[in-house]
Amino acid sequence: MAGPLPQRHSDALKGVGIMNQLPTVNVGLVASSRGNFPRDLAIRRREELAALYEKEFGPIYQCPILLVGEQDVKPVLQDLREHGVNTLALFLGNFGPEIPESLLAQQFDGPIVLTAAAEETKGGLFTGRGDAYCGMLNASYNLGIREVKVHIPRRPVGTARQTAKNIAEFLPAARCLLGLRRLKIITFGPRPNDFVACNAPIQPLFSLGVEIEENSELDLYQAFLQHSGDPRIPQVAASMEQELGGRSQVPGALPRLAQYELTLLDWMEQHRGDSEYVVFANRCWPAFEAMFGFVPCYVNGRLTGRGIPVSCEVDVYGALSEFIGACITQEPVSILDINNTVPEDLYREEIAGKYPDRYEDLFMGFHCGNAPVCRMVQPQLERHKILSRNLGEGEDPSITEGTIEGRLTPGEATIFRLQADASGRLRAYAAEGKILDVPCHSFGSIGIFSIPELERFYRYGLLEHQYPHHCAVAFQKVGSALFQVFRYLGVKDIDYNRPAGERYPEEDPFARD
Repeated sequence: MAGPLPQRHSDALKGVGIMNQLPTVNVGLVASSRGNFPRDLAIRRREELAALYEKEFGPIYQCPILLVGEQDVKPVLQDLREHGVNTLALFLGNFGPEIPESLLAQQFDGPIVLTAAAEETKGGLFTGRGDAYCGMLNASYNLGIREVKVHIPRRPVGTARQTAKNIAEFLPAARCLLGLRRLKIITFGPRPNDFVACNAPIQPLFSLGVEIEENSELDLYQAFLQHSGDPRIPQVAASMEQELGGRSQVPGALPRLAQYELTLLDWMEQHRGDSEYVVFANRCWPAFEAMFGFVPCYVNGRLTGRGIPVSCEVDVYGALSEFIGACITQEPVSILDINNTVPEDLYREEIAGKYPDRYEDLFMGFHCGNAPVCRMVQPQLERHKILSRNLGEGEDPSITEGTIEGRLTPGEATIFRLQADASGRLRAYAAEGKILDVPCHSFGSIGIFSIPELERFYRYGLLEHQYPHHCAVAFQKVGSALFQVFRYLGVKDIDYNRPAGERYPEEDPFARD
């Protein structure tokens, strides 16, 4: 499989300040054996697989019950529940019994990866042949007629090492799938006027198991006023000052921003309900600044950096996408506009000859100032330049304080989005690339992105299939994990930046440059 092996999933979150607001994957291994095949073959292969996985990737619970007949399904499920297993690795140690396998998958309440054992030696092909290569066909057919979703890796039948790798590589997607089943999206306000693109049918959210709580901006404002004089404000403001490292051009805004952060965090705890994870999609302009007395960008990015994504402009599917990215990477993500082209003189003078990237593959990702500071080069707390332009005569300029200015940290990146279209059908895209280490000569949270074959992807992927301007950004290459999540969720239309020579269905076959 492409890409590095996953880190040990038992590791603590490292060095990014992300809150423990992400699911923990507890994976369990169940082996199956067909009645007329040697059971000891399946047991030995299961034990070897578990031992290798433990050595290279981390803990895995090995269910001692071999799945042979329908009578084994309930005992296996009970054993998995008792040991806190929430993700199942179903392993065909030999041909395997397809009916018990599909019944177990049907009744297991969590993500499932289906793998099988390859034959080991030529000397074992007479008395120790497992035929799992054949059994996988029957298993997948039975799962299909029961409409049971499982993840089947790209190389599903392999050695113990390959199978252990298959299981480990599914864990980021499994963590995301677990999170979506226990997620609530809290919104404040309607989307701003002229931002129809941020408005999409919410019914598909319930199909995913996601809850949504919609509130008025007045609810948020009332809660904010109730936090006036909160004794925790000085401590939160001090943590903001420490995080910014003295790079604040508007230090007087910190107490107001701290009050707002406490408002959101308290609302999250008071309105979590039966959900385990919470994200926000909040209105942030135009009336917000005049009423609250600041812009919320820094707080949005600060909470996002701690594992609580806050999307701008009531972008519900943007917040959902950010949560997906945070679950997969276990690191801070962001949301940006696919915003503007790179000027030709900037390309000629600062990119061409220094980087191999083509002009046609570049764009500037931008937002007013909501990226987590840990994802920026020397960020500064500033006044919001766009909203400052629109201040009426006599307006206090301090109401635009609270945006983060700076360049995004260079390195690997993936832009992506899960979105409901106008008919309520889910579709998604993902495109891997990088952020260049190049000055942007502009404002806001901004970076120059390089996405291979972007020009065609922009036209025949993003425009053709009517995606909005917001994209979630993961600061890693995670296209494969995103693809696994989207497929598992049943998304039929998944767009990606097709390589040169691979034509989009809508692309003009007769076009000549």
